[in-house]
Amino acid sequence: MKTTNRAVRTPGGLSVRLDARAVTVVLLLIVATLVASVVLIGTGDFPIPAADVLRTLVGEGNPGQEFIVTELRLPRVLVGLLVGASLGLGGALFQAISRNPLGSPDVLGLGQGATAGALVVIVLGSGSANQVAAGALVGGLVTGLAIYVLAWKRGVHGYRLVLVGIGVSAIVTAVNGYLLTKSDIVDAARAVVWMTGSLDGRDWDQVWPLLALTAVLVPLVLVNARGLRMMEMGDDVSYALGVRVERVRLLLMVAAVLLTASATAAAGPVSFVALTAPQLARRLTRSPGPNLLPSLCMGAALLVVADWVSQRAFGAEQLPVGVVTGVLGGVYLLWLLVSERRAGRI
Repeated sequence: MKTTNRAVRTPGGLSVRLDARAVTVVLLLIVATLVASVVLIGTGDFPIPAADVLRTLVGEGNPGQEFIVTELRLPRVLVGLLVGASLGLGGALFQAISRNPLGSPDVLGLGQGATAGALVVIVLGSGSANQVAAGALVGGLVTGLAIYVLAWKRGVHGYRLVLVGIGVSAIVTAVNGYLLTKSDIVDAARAVVWMTGSLDGRDWDQVWPLLALTAVLVPLVLVNARGLRMMEMGDDVSYALGVRVERVRLLLMVAAVLLTASATAAAGPVSFVALTAPQLARRLTRSPGPNLLPSLCMGAALLVVADWVSQRAFGAEQLPVGVVTGVLGGVYLLWLLVSERRAGRI
C-alpha cells in the first residue's frame, strides 16, 4: 500500500496531517476488534450465534440471551477492550518518551508496582475486590513517580528512564516475593490468581470507572500528540519550535501511568500487551512517530483475541488471559531483542 499524506484544515484554522495508510490500518483494526468482540460474546458453555448476539445487543433478544449477553459476557468483553486499549496507548507513550522500543510498562516496572499495591491490600488487609483495585492504582502511581524522580537529571531522557525502570522493577519484584512469603495460604492463592492477569468474573463495576478514566485520558493524550511527535527530534529542536518539553513529557507520563495502573487494577498485570501493541501498529502503518491511535486499537484487538484463545484453544481447560499474552509476548520480546542487536541498537 502506497502511503499518502493529506493535510486537513479545520474551520478553526487547525491543520491536521492524515496518513492514508495509518487511517486504513486504524479502520481495519476497529472492524477486526468489533468482529472478534461479537464472536467472543457468543463463545461459552451456552454458545450464541453472531446474528443473535447482534440482535440481543440492540434489545431484540429473548430473556435468556439478554441475561447471558448483557450481564455475563458483555462486561467482560468491554473490560478487555478498555484494558487492551489502555495498555496499548500507555505502551506507545512510554516508548515514544523513552525513544526506546523496550520502554514499556512491563519493562519499566509499573505492572510490578501496581501488583505491589494490590498485594499489600490482599496480604496485610484481606481487602475486597474494590480495595485491591484501589491498591493497584496507588501502587502504580507511586512506582511511576519514583521512576520519574530517580530518572530526573535536567530532564528525563531515553535509556536513563529505561535503566531506572529496570532497577525499580527488580526492587519491587523482590518486595512482591517477600509479601507472598508473609501471607497465609488463602491470601497467597488469591494473590497468585490476581497476579496472573485475568478477565474472569469482570462485571459492570469494573467497566464504568475504567471507561470514565479512559474517556478523560485518551483525548488529553491525543491533543498533546503533536508535541510528543516533535520531541522525537530532540529537546533542543522541540524548544525551538515552541514545545514546553518537560511539561508535555510530565503530562504524558502521568497519563501513561494512569492508563497502565487503571488497566492493571481492572484485570491484573496482563503482560506484554503494552510492549507488543505499539510495535505491531508501527509495522502495519509504516509511519514514523508514536502511532498513538493505531497502538490503542491494536492493544484492544490483541487482548480480545487473546481472551478468545484462552477460552477456546485448550479445550475445556480455560487459561487466564495473562498466560496467553505472556507466552506470545515473551516470544515477541525475544525476537525484538535479536532484531535490535542485529541492527546494532543494543
